[in-house]
Amino acid sequence: MTRLLIAALFAALPAVASAAEPAPMPKAKAKVAVGEQAPDFVIKDASGKIVKLSDLTAKGPVLVRLTCGCSGCDKELAYFQKIDEAYKGQGLISLYVFKEPDAKMAKYASEKKLGDVLYAVDPKGDSWGVFQTKSMPTNFLIAKGGKIVSVANGCDPNGLVANAVSDKTGKLLGVKPVDVKNPK
Repeated sequence: MTRLLIAALFAALPAVASAAEPAPMPKAKAKVAVGEQAPDFVIKDASGKIVKLSDLTAKGPVLVRLTCGCSGCDKELAYFQKIDEAYKGQGLISLYVFKEPDAKMAKYASEKKLGDVLYAVDPKGDSWGVFQTKSMPTNFLIAKGGKIVSVANGCDPNGLVANAVSDKTGKLLGVKPVDVKNPK
């Protein structure tokens, strides 16, 4: 009887051991950083059309700007519009994502002449979560194929951040960078 009890105890040990093993850790979200692949990102543009970042980066480099319409970002917007104008002919696609309500954005887009620029509205800020940032604005320069080349955080109404982004964009495209503060 003792042998039978010992055999039963040893037979039960694997079940007890496996129950005590910790559950596997959830997969960590891919880090959004320079040198890494940009996250899968899908958003509706201002006209309601679905925009996939992977479709855009298949065509060429993309500048994703997560921003708002505050006074600082508003002043800085003009510099980023110059980046778009300067490099669009070389294949750059700009995507501005505004953390503003739709109603405000329709008027803002008209005033700022955003008609030619691809933009979307994300009042809940889901895009900031996808790109793992809380900074506003944050600019992601992404190479053709989807690798992140540059991340520029913060607002600079004097155009210094925009000029740094312009320099990196020019280098990425193999053209002379444009000084967005003093375009010639």
